[in-house]
Amino acid sequence: MFSRPLRNAAFVLSATVCLTAQVWAQAPGGAPMPTAEQTDPVKLGWMVGSPPAPDKVIRWADGSFYTFPKFRWSFSHGRELMSTSNVSRGLGSPSPLPRAERADLDRVTFVPLGKTEPMTWAQSLSANFTDGVVVLHKGRIVYERYFGALSANGQHAGQSVTKSFFGTIGAMLVAEGKLDANAKVAQYIPELKDSGFGNATVRQVLDMTTGIKYSENYADPKAEIWDHVRAGNVLPRPPGYQGPKSFYEFLKTVQPEGEHGQAFAYKTVNSDVLGWLIRRVTGKSVGENLSDRIWSKLGMEQDAYIAIDTEGTEFAGGGLNTGLRDLARFGEMMRQEGRFNGQQIIPKAVVEDIRGGGDKTHFAKANYPTLPGASYRNMWWVLNNANGAFAARGIHGQTIYVDPKAEMVIARYASFPMAANAFNDPTSLPAFQALADKLMSDPK
Repeated sequence: MFSRPLRNAAFVLSATVCLTAQVWAQAPGGAPMPTAEQTDPVKLGWMVGSPPAPDKVIRWADGSFYTFPKFRWSFSHGRELMSTSNVSRGLGSPSPLPRAERADLDRVTFVPLGKTEPMTWAQSLSANFTDGVVVLHKGRIVYERYFGALSANGQHAGQSVTKSFFGTIGAMLVAEGKLDANAKVAQYIPELKDSGFGNATVRQVLDMTTGIKYSENYADPKAEIWDHVRAGNVLPRPPGYQGPKSFYEFLKTVQPEGEHGQAFAYKTVNSDVLGWLIRRVTGKSVGENLSDRIWSKLGMEQDAYIAIDTEGTEFAGGGLNTGLRDLARFGEMMRQEGRFNGQQIIPKAVVEDIRGGGDKTHFAKANYPTLPGASYRNMWWVLNNANGAFAARGIHGQTIYVDPKAEMVIARYASFPMAANAFNDPTSLPAFQALADKLMSDPK
């Protein structure tokens, strides 16, 4: 009752993929968008009962799992709805996260972008449909809250935050000499030699400056995004579907368009090419690499899991689901230049390369109004602001925000109705900066 029906079944299906898109729901007749409180998945009773009432059922097969407000439940219950692979935390004890919680942070104020009236940090959580947030300062938990269907021991869809994990692993493989950043993709994956990726370099894939024919415009029924997500089993396939049946099959069909290395263009398909590169040079799946290189070494509290296609290939562009505190641990490791849990997990030079950012002129061509002066490197968003902040970002408000100067990390999971982060940035980015300012001026 809160969302306007989508116009056709094809659009419903296209809206299910975990990619950057300007998709939003609003009440019929142009009424104001419902609030986080009005769409609380627990209060609405989604999937409660044995069986649930027919109007409370959420399914993957009909695409309802990715319609608002139902995805406020499904983002925290992905494993119950789709095929996944496990990312093991190993058998060791979780690494400690000391606590020094501060109630005063709720009262921190800021002015949202484009507005004149101030808002408090506590108010921003509701405004951004926050499902959970953890703030670390100097490695200590100073703030932790959960809402709706997410709990401290639950897991949530990371969406495109996934890309930054595998971008980091890709950069590690470059540093180890297992991947040559200047080599052509076809050198490692001959199967892609006739595709748009064949003569792109590994670096161009990592920084998303490939020149390929690929649209993520959901309003266009012929956009390549549809073939991508159907192939990867991210969304249901229509009756009689005859297209590619896996991520790898789809990648072979991507055609060139324009020149490589000329402009940044955010296209999730690059992340699946990176996933194939990682698997090809290591002989292990991306999930196994994530477990071996990061998850088991960070002392995570929980296993993670990743959505897979029908051949078992993980969705490297947006399929990762994790616990929130584990997301914060990864961010804290990046803040500490790759060191955490008593060991150097990511080479310092790799983290420095990410923090240094990519080509600003390439990024500017993509026209992100809420990210002026930013850049993109190894699948991380680099703000290039005074604090040297950088972030992993996923649609609907998922983020790991690392502020080195403030010694702060924010890990947030959310279910904002509109997919593109341009819609929640006005009440997110200034809130993050205000929290950083408070922690620097009043560290306690």
